[in-house]
Amino acid sequence: MRIVEGVAVVEDVDAFVASLGAVGDEHGVAVQAFDAAYVAGREHVESAVTHAARAFDRGANVADERAVEILLYAAGRRQIRRALDMGVDEGRQPVCVVVAGGGDEAAAADAVAAMLASVEPVVGAASEPAVLRAFFDVSEAEMAAVDGSLAGVVRERVALLDVEK
Repeated sequence: MRIVEGVAVVEDVDAFVASLGAVGDEHGVAVQAFDAAYVAGREHVESAVTHAARAFDRGANVADERAVEILLYAAGRRQIRRALDMGVDEGRQPVCVVVAGGGDEAAAADAVAAMLASVEPVVGAASEPAVLRAFFDVSEAEMAAVDGSLAGVVRERVALLDVEK
């Protein structure tokens, strides 16, 4: 698995997503982009990839494509339409793009990096706790009750998607 972080300038979301899909097809990997504002650390994305791969291995996947299954786990949602809120929008934005699968991950990651306006660390820097709490439905009471971090609660949401299936 590779994670490419940086800033994307997206003029057309469908065209950008199609380009990522073409990179994935060319290199035999899944490629999924996230708005970095909704990523609670690299471990969040790594956990989503691990759970999505496990779902495919067990035949318990919800989506037909690995990239979409990764998105569902990262968003902690079973409904694709709701999970898409975590994806990219039009305009200039920090993004986190995951490249995972049995193909040429390094070449795919290089191709993704070439699509970005800049490659730089953005995960964590682009996330605001209030945005993460709202997106993942983490209340102040829940945060007060747990003995961990907000990132840990988000990773728990990823893991709980298996239970909700």
